[in-house]
Amino acid sequence: MVLAAETENPLFPPIPELVIGLIAFVIVFGFLAKKLLPNINKVLDERREAIEGGIEKAEAAQTEAQSVLEQYKAQLAEARHEAARLRQEALEQGTALKEELRAEGQRQREEIIAAGHAQIAADRKAASQALRQDVGKLATDLAGKLVGESLEDHARQSRTIDRFLSELEEKAEAAR
Repeated sequence: MVLAAETENPLFPPIPELVIGLIAFVIVFGFLAKKLLPNINKVLDERREAIEGGIEKAEAAQTEAQSVLEQYKAQLAEARHEAARLRQEALEQGTALKEELRAEGQRQREEIIAAGHAQIAADRKAASQALRQDVGKLATDLAGKLVGESLEDHARQSRTIDRFLSELEEKAEAAR
């Protein structure tokens, strides 16, 4: 038996063992190809579809995000334009209101000045009238004392007063 063990080469197994191993390999490979390989391919296909779907979803999300960003930028630009327009409109309204108030103040000032002038003229007329009466009475009393007769006659008194005041006014005019 020692001879048989020495003649066998460990690298080359005996043919019956080789045939049995080959048959067992074909059976196991066939079983794996029939049962396990479709499941592996199915899982790989599902993963590939999930990955491709994820990529498509990511691209769709990126496209949507880009469109939302563009809408946001457009809305922001529109809001800025609207704010500038409102600011300009408020500035114009403020300027118009300021001018309107200035004109109203000027008009009121002119009315007050005109009313003041009218009041001064009325006061001057009233003072002139009162002064005429007082001066006329004093002049009549003085003239009566100088002449020695009573000048109580109203018509005579008025003529004397008017003549006296006219002379005063003429002298005042000539002095100017």
